[in-house]
Amino acid sequence: MQEKEKNAIRLIRQEMSEKDFELYMYSLKKMAENNIDQNLSFMTELYNIRAFQFKAAEEMLENPELKFAMIVLDFANFSTINEFCGRKTGDDLLKHTANSMRTLQREHVVLSHFRADTFGIFTPFNDKEELIDIAVKLDEMIAEFKIPYKVLPAFGICIADSPTMSISIMRDYAVMALDSIKGKFYAKYAFFDEKMRSRMIMNKMIENDIVDALANEHILLYVQPKVNMRTGEVDGGEALVRWAHPERGIVMPCHFIPVLERNGLIIDVDICVWRQVFRLLGRRLAEGKKVVPISINISRQHVFDDSFKDKLIDMSKEYNVPPELVPLELTESGFLENQGMMYERMHYLKEYGFKLSMDDFGSGYSNITMLKNEAMDEIKIDKGFVDDIATPKGRRILKHVIEMIKDLGLNIIVEGVEEARQRDFLLECGCTNAQGFYYYKPMPTDDFEALLDK
Repeated sequence: MQEKEKNAIRLIRQEMSEKDFELYMYSLKKMAENNIDQNLSFMTELYNIRAFQFKAAEEMLENPELKFAMIVLDFANFSTINEFCGRKTGDDLLKHTANSMRTLQREHVVLSHFRADTFGIFTPFNDKEELIDIAVKLDEMIAEFKIPYKVLPAFGICIADSPTMSISIMRDYAVMALDSIKGKFYAKYAFFDEKMRSRMIMNKMIENDIVDALANEHILLYVQPKVNMRTGEVDGGEALVRWAHPERGIVMPCHFIPVLERNGLIIDVDICVWRQVFRLLGRRLAEGKKVVPISINISRQHVFDDSFKDKLIDMSKEYNVPPELVPLELTESGFLENQGMMYERMHYLKEYGFKLSMDDFGSGYSNITMLKNEAMDEIKIDKGFVDDIATPKGRRILKHVIEMIKDLGLNIIVEGVEEARQRDFLLECGCTNAQGFYYYKPMPTDDFEALLDK
């Protein structure tokens, strides 16, 4: 309630008898309820999200002795159902879902059709098993709807931590729990828990702080050396990234890269790392010091960024770095979004002088097709192949993969070499270049430069 409304009610209270004031407040409440009851979904006649939040908050505040939970229901494949079975069938499924939810109606329960194929249930409960039973029963009732397509409902559950917890926050948390299992046919429900809360806080920190990190040079270039296994000499490196957070210390990429990929800021981080690589190589060239190629990673989001190829060329010119000193590492995921467009851009950069390296070879299903269609210069064999050499079959597979790549006239680098026996087997197969913890871990640029100068 707004402060102006509260002041108005105080004035009215002063001028009315106790009985008249109670009657006035009762009338206000009934008017609000009548207005709420008009806020129903046209299709399912369940409360819309605005009315739902009002009624749920009212139930929780008026019944502080009860425990409440929010259940959000969503379908993993509803758009496909509309496409293949028709919109009328999709609408009928939504009505069937609403009617199934009504069978669970009891005192203090509030039901809602939020939007499209998303529903909400606000309910009191005694233990978590009750909430699981609600999800299971609803799933069974929805499965009774006759449709020539597999329906995949999922349920996210958030338990209120206090009688004053925000209904909108409960809904957000339930959606977060739902998103963790949506589309996984083997998981029907998930509870919001502390692990999700910690991840949510971390993700929010990343989104809030990354712009400042880019502006204040907190995004650091690390380099993992590539080594000639016969001589032990460092003959290359791979550019990696670390975040030097002023409060949390060094943040590893596994914590922030997935978040940045979702919001598109990974492009800004990539460009920041690329610039540091070109600057490092350009300075060492100008000083007459030893340089080795340092490869950079191309994120799949760059398929939608038409300017990234020109940015690479501009950096090469700005820092006077020959493009062959900065190989471009790509994974197959970079080609899955729009193969034609990415192939075109890679050819453009290759013609300018950049070398192309296929990262994580063997970790995806389409690598062989990419070898056939794309003019790569180098193949990086995935760590999984190296881990499997403990078995005879694993050794045979890796040996034949190396023979095939060599027969194509491509350079080979093996990732994840961590033991002497792995090094020895690779040398037996005629493979000389590798990177991995057996030789060096990723290191700050000062340490990498000291390694080259030594």
